[in-house]
Amino acid sequence: MRELYPAREPYREGKLKVSDIHTIHFEESGNPQGKPIVLLHGGPGGACPPHYRQYFHADKWRLVMFDQRGCGKSTPHAELRENTTWDLVNDIEKLREHLGIETWVVFGGSWGSTLSLAYSQTHPERCIGLILRGIFMLRQKELRWFYQEGTSNIFPDAWEEYIKPIPTAERNDMIAAYYKRLTSPDLKVRIEAARAWSIWEASTSRLLPDRDLMQTFGANEFADAFARIECHYFVNQGFFETEDQLLKNVDRIRHIPAVIVQGRYDVICPMISAWELHQAWQEAELIVVPDAGHSMSEPGIKSALIDATDRFADLSFVGSGEL
Repeated sequence: MRELYPAREPYREGKLKVSDIHTIHFEESGNPQGKPIVLLHGGPGGACPPHYRQYFHADKWRLVMFDQRGCGKSTPHAELRENTTWDLVNDIEKLREHLGIETWVVFGGSWGSTLSLAYSQTHPERCIGLILRGIFMLRQKELRWFYQEGTSNIFPDAWEEYIKPIPTAERNDMIAAYYKRLTSPDLKVRIEAARAWSIWEASTSRLLPDRDLMQTFGANEFADAFARIECHYFVNQGFFETEDQLLKNVDRIRHIPAVIVQGRYDVICPMISAWELHQAWQEAELIVVPDAGHSMSEPGIKSALIDATDRFADLSFVGSGEL
């Protein structure tokens, strides 16, 4: 099993105004002359904690990380206006141009895999590789599994806490019921819902539950952005034209070297989505970690991701489709 690389500080941090409303926070770390790679965090509504830098060999990579609209150090906090998948795709391009990067590898897990697919299918000429984890394509069956019925049968104890803020009469559509509360003008209602929503995800993220992760996700400021923005995207079906848009457009990225890392027992983004993506895109390498859930910090997933970033750092035949 691979361990994380030693912690390093970014060599550059900055702000980029991407709309009349939004300003995103970004950082660069590693080697300014290294191969460029952009990390797209999960959620939507998560952020980039410092330990994400440790998945990349600091001498080989020029790592770009940024907090997506409304979360982390980006402002305004938890803002839903002008916050769509396609706004984020445009932000990635604005950031690439701002940093003077011609092409880069794209790394994303969970919602980050969704955004990686959307970005690469929109700008395939800018992508020289894709490293994806915990595939999520924001289809209705994926949302129903985690937020309505599916994971609830595996984690009934955590589910009981998740449904508490929602009256029984509204539980037939949990996402809609939560959206009503997460957009409430009553801050107490909003925070209660945000904490329950976020802790549900943290409770189910790892093969073995992690109390520290639940505490982190339950912190009011993080939970507010995470839950509001996630739910906003979900009630709007990810702002896709059709729910299978990312599968239908695989031909646009078929030529790009890619690896998919998937935990066998991922109950947030079940393996069927990674499998269906791989069936449509067999050129992409699928690595199934047999003893892992969803989190990128689980030992097998962490090891597979570090192996992948090492291989891609040394990949010289850009665009060949061969790893």
